Amino acid sequence: MAIRGIRGATVATENTREAILTAAGQLASAIIAANPQLKPEDIASVLFTVTPDLNAAFPAFAVRQLGWAETPILCAQEIPVPGSLERCIRILIHWNTDLAQDQITHVYSGEARVLRPDLASG
Repeated sequence: MAIRGIRGATVATENTREAILTAAGQLASAIIAANPQLKPEDIASVLFTVTPDLNAAFPAFAVRQLGWAETPILCAQEIPVPGSLERCIRILIHWNTDLAQDQITHVYSGEARVLRPDLASG
């Protein structure tokens, strides 16, 4: 069994707790829907990053509400590159799976589709 990465990103509508948790929860839910074999017990860890303009909530709380209570989750701040996408939430899930990397579906939604147009979704 290998550890595979699932990547994704989205944008919060504003810097509020509700907007951050909504965006992070929708992103995680979209990743779960796109990767139906993904189960919380198979997740080694999750890393969320947010741009410096998002500080009203930890996005990790959104996946805790999805039942990932035992999953190690860390939140961090992105490097503040001038001109980069604002209010962006990124996720990297480390998944213990027998699937090949090309069988993993990444989710880049909304305004975040510009980050990886080759992987963009809804």
